[in-house]
Amino acid sequence: MFTPIEIGNKIAEARKAKNLSQALLARQLSLSPQAVGKWERGESMPDILTLDRLAQILDLDLNHFSQHFRQTAAKQPSNAEPAKPPETAAPAWNMSEGSWVDADFSGLEGLHEQFGSSFIRRSLFVGARLPDLLLKSNYVEECDFSNAELGGSRFEHTHVTNSLFLNASLTRTVFAGSHLAGCDLSGANLTETGFESSQLQNCTLTGVVWTRTRFHGTHLTGLVLEGMFEDCSFENCVFSDVAFRNTTLTRTFFKNKTLKKVRFIDCKADRLTYSFLKSGKADLSGITLIDP
Repeated sequence: MFTPIEIGNKIAEARKAKNLSQALLARQLSLSPQAVGKWERGESMPDILTLDRLAQILDLDLNHFSQHFRQTAAKQPSNAEPAKPPETAAPAWNMSEGSWVDADFSGLEGLHEQFGSSFIRRSLFVGARLPDLLLKSNYVEECDFSNAELGGSRFEHTHVTNSLFLNASLTRTVFAGSHLAGCDLSGANLTETGFESSQLQNCTLTGVVWTRTRFHGTHLTGLVLEGMFEDCSFENCVFSDVAFRNTTLTRTFFKNKTLKKVRFIDCKADRLTYSFLKSGKADLSGITLIDP
């Protein structure tokens, strides 16, 4: 990670390349020249929103302030392990316990565990690469994660409302004790994604990839589930106003007290899945056996 001194050097270098004085740069940021001076001396660091503004003024990509320096091969001993490429380096910022409103984080990379206990509203994460991200005790409202890479992430005790995950990769992601309401996950990849003791309410789920997706102790409300369900599981879930429509279910496990209120419309199922549904007293009239 960059230290405050390294980030300060980068700011100073970029400022001088644009022929800007500290005072002129500070004026464009609506800050004091002393603040810019402290950054460049490594005595303090700008927050993420100010860094974003800095990047715009200095005609730089935001990741310019978050990447590792690329080490040349000539400086490395022949037996040294190769340095990680810049794209794998996590930013130095700790964005936890913050309030991020109307921020544009599109294309942001890294972060991992540096975004917890935050209020995030109307912010853009379009195309961001945030694998293994931990969102713990966050409140996320009206944000856009379209085309984002969130594989291996964990949403823990987090509320996500009215947000977009269009064509996002959520493979191996875990939603634990979290609540998703009014979200659009159309085209999202939920392969090996787990919903544990969570709530999925009034979400749009068109074109979702369901492979080895797990629902355990989860409340499913106001949903239409479509597509191919393969090696998925629904265990000890609560269904309210849920319909499977034009769905093909293969090797999908259902273990619930009752499935009487779940509707199946023009669905197909293999014999094993059919048996699980029958044990749960589901209405099988809308299901056709694939292998009778």
